[in-house]
Amino acid sequence: MTTTSARTTPTTRAWIIAVFVVFTLSGLDIATWLGRIPSVRDALHASTFEMGMLVLGMAVGSIGGLTFAGHIVAKLGARRGVQVAAICLLVGMVFAGVAVTAGWGFAAIWIALIAFGFGNGLCDVSMNVSGAAAEKAGGRTIMPLFHAAFSLGTLAGAGLGALTERLDVPVAWHFTVLVVLTSAAMFVAVVRFQDEHRFEDEVGTDTSPVPTPVSRWQVWAQPSTLLIGVIVLGMALAEGSANDWLPLAMIDGHGLDNAAGSAVLTVFLAAMTVGRVAGSPLIDRFGRVPVLRTSAAVAVVGLGMLIFVDSVPIAIVGVVLWGLGASLGFPMGMSAAADDPRTAAARVSAVATIGYVAFLAGPPLIGFLGEHLGLLHALLVVFAFIIAAGLASGAARERGAAARGTTRGGDADGGAAPSLPAGPADRTGDADLSDRTDTTGSREAR
Repeated sequence: MTTTSARTTPTTRAWIIAVFVVFTLSGLDIATWLGRIPSVRDALHASTFEMGMLVLGMAVGSIGGLTFAGHIVAKLGARRGVQVAAICLLVGMVFAGVAVTAGWGFAAIWIALIAFGFGNGLCDVSMNVSGAAAEKAGGRTIMPLFHAAFSLGTLAGAGLGALTERLDVPVAWHFTVLVVLTSAAMFVAVVRFQDEHRFEDEVGTDTSPVPTPVSRWQVWAQPSTLLIGVIVLGMALAEGSANDWLPLAMIDGHGLDNAAGSAVLTVFLAAMTVGRVAGSPLIDRFGRVPVLRTSAAVAVVGLGMLIFVDSVPIAIVGVVLWGLGASLGFPMGMSAAADDPRTAAARVSAVATIGYVAFLAGPPLIGFLGEHLGLLHALLVVFAFIIAAGLASGAARERGAAARGTTRGGDADGGAAPSLPAGPADRTGDADLSDRTDTTGSREAR
């Protein structure tokens, strides 16, 4: 059994820090766009449905990035994947900012968002694959903390967005300065990335039926992959619908101005960050399944308060609960997908692709419903997907080495990781939701 002290070398620590940096910068880039959506709508004089179609452009690019990410990461590695993604993010964001400020119109911004989305999707898979491997090297649960770093980045980006909205900073200047800095920082950080394939030798004695090597298309035939995809789909919609629509929902549904609407998004992202920081010990103590179910319930309650209670303070409390409930679903789903190093890139790509259907279909669907029912009531569609994620949560159960506690982290003095007592995730009868023939195992991975 590998000890924590043997794993947590200076090289591993540098790798983990580098992954934290990339997650943070990725969140900062995304929230920079999200924080300026009110200005974009004003510049285009766009309807709610038209804004939904605009956001669809980024989702289309993201699906493309996710589709190619499995191949790029498998062939070139996560380090190169992040580097290619940083270039795409730079080109897309600069072009989008100039298009908004110069008044080039809807089509130009839509094309720019495709490039931006491609970089986002590729970066998402690359950093999650490297993060899952770094987590194994560190010997303890840290994937939710990586995603907390992502949330910190989105929090900073949303805060800057609200500030630049208040100061009327041109979108072109805001986007260009920020993305040049973040892309350069990504190139510096990935120098510390290590080879994520280093753990393939450790599973050489694995008796699971997964072939080695496994086709990147075979993972789609595994029921557990699809069920984990449902988890990520529901929780991605819970997170993504807030990112795309919360400022406008607060403006149109609760009467706030543009700056205040963007500020409420900051509240949501802060709650996401808190949930992810607090999530690691909860997952270690109780297991993924109970935490997923509780998260889904909290998200539903918070979303209901936002939609049905005509009070801004209560709506903001609902936003906090919504953010807390949505915070851990994506990280735990990606963790489960990245359990087996032999299939990590393929499975993370597949699960992320399913999850990004929320970003592809969600914006136009919510935009269409919002046009007829109002944005607040349009968000009711999110309920069904969150409930589905909760029902599918058994697919994310820890298996193999993770279930035995061998990768849950050892003592600080280098002792072997202790075996954990059976928690609720081990005692509940959720095997019907899992693929009994898939013993690829699971670790925490966004």
